[in-house]
Amino acid sequence: MPAAGWRTLFLLLLLPVCCCGEEECVLGLVGRPISLSCFLPQLLTSVNLSIAWRRGGEVVLRSVWREDGEVEEWSVSRFSTPQDASLSGDFSLQLPSVAASENNTHFSLVETSGGNSSSELCSVCLQTAASFSTPLLQREESKRGGKAVFSCESSGGFPAPTLSWLINNKEYPPPGAVTTITTPHPDTQLFNISSRLTVNLAKDVGVTCIVENPKLNETLSSSSYSVNRSTVHNRASEAMWIFSTVLCVVVGVLVLTGVAYQIHLDRVHMRKKHDFPKLQSRGYKRRSPDKEEEEEEPMKPEKKESEV
Repeated sequence: MPAAGWRTLFLLLLLPVCCCGEEECVLGLVGRPISLSCFLPQLLTSVNLSIAWRRGGEVVLRSVWREDGEVEEWSVSRFSTPQDASLSGDFSLQLPSVAASENNTHFSLVETSGGNSSSELCSVCLQTAASFSTPLLQREESKRGGKAVFSCESSGGFPAPTLSWLINNKEYPPPGAVTTITTPHPDTQLFNISSRLTVNLAKDVGVTCIVENPKLNETLSSSSYSVNRSTVHNRASEAMWIFSTVLCVVVGVLVLTGVAYQIHLDRVHMRKKHDFPKLQSRGYKRRSPDKEEEEEEPMKPEKKESEV
């Protein structure tokens, strides 16, 4: 057989070995429960079965299924296996809560029946991740003239993220304009990241802070729009001029309205004053005949009734 044929045959024989030896990795979210799968139906026929789960070289769980059906289990950190494992063949390791410190940790299951440990029956690699908080983007006051300082913070994620800035959604900051610090929490190992951007405000600027966690395929961003101070001053002056003009017009209209109303009141008053004597004279003429009749009536002699 030619050398090329032997080489091809060797690779084909080696391929299943490599595939079987490849370790399966599972991604767990920090603070969430997870199950490390392990199905071994061949162990269902075993009597007095004893297994052990290891985390690295440390035994974290040991279970014994006796012939009479009793189950003895010992574990750390409340690790467990399904209660019907000896009937279903599901010997998965159940973790109540994933910790960031367990990232890239190797878990393995071995059979310990008879006091001797077998080779690994299951092998699982655990990788951990946690989402970051939405970036908090703020503008800080700068003591340098014509400069604006922006700060961006995000926390509670794993692993360490990448943080980047965009100006006007297309330009990257110039070299030396960004300072970024990433620190892990001493207890939880979760990361906090903070960054500062200093830019020149020669014109209106839109700033975006982007936090990426490739392990979760997660991208978070926050944006802020900064306006040049001279532009703000010009716009404020223009607004004040418009406000003053409108105020003057309103005051002028109110004054003219007041004057017109006062003139109207004066005319009404003069008309009433002019018409009052006429009304008095008309009333005197109507009353005069009555008074004369009253004066004349006493002068008339009384008529005496004649006796018939």
